[in-house]
Amino acid sequence: MKIAIGADHAGFELKQTLVNHLNDLGHQVQDMGTTSTESCDYPIFSEKVAKLVGSKQVDRGIVVCGNGIGMAIVANKVPGVRCALVFTEKMARDTRDHNDSNMLSLAGRDLPVQTNVQLADIWLSTPFSNVDRHARRVQEITDIEKEYLKK
Repeated sequence: MKIAIGADHAGFELKQTLVNHLNDLGHQVQDMGTTSTESCDYPIFSEKVAKLVGSKQVDRGIVVCGNGIGMAIVANKVPGVRCALVFTEKMARDTRDHNDSNMLSLAGRDLPVQTNVQLADIWLSTPFSNVDRHARRVQEITDIEKEYLKK
């Protein structure tokens, strides 16, 4: 799977762990930065990843900041992106199974590294169920997005 990943300074260390982990699993990882723990602005890195996901240049994207909130907000501004911030295994499964999310936002400071790695693994391995009600709702999300793109 082609996966783009990005982080701000608060998510840098977790991003590095995830890059190594995902490479070890055989994924093609495109690291969009940042490159250190020096303070930087999260919107830059979330947008870089989201553009790749929204344009389907990669299969999925993962973003990391201190609590994951800002990264998710930015990512969801990019057409074609459905980014979910998750804190539990159930949330990681449900956002794929029910919402066909294509981006994951993680909390680099608010959850332990191993928990975040486990959440990413669950999210990456969970398929979209494509059950009628879930497919219909994902299509409704896409239709809403298209309405706003027309304006």
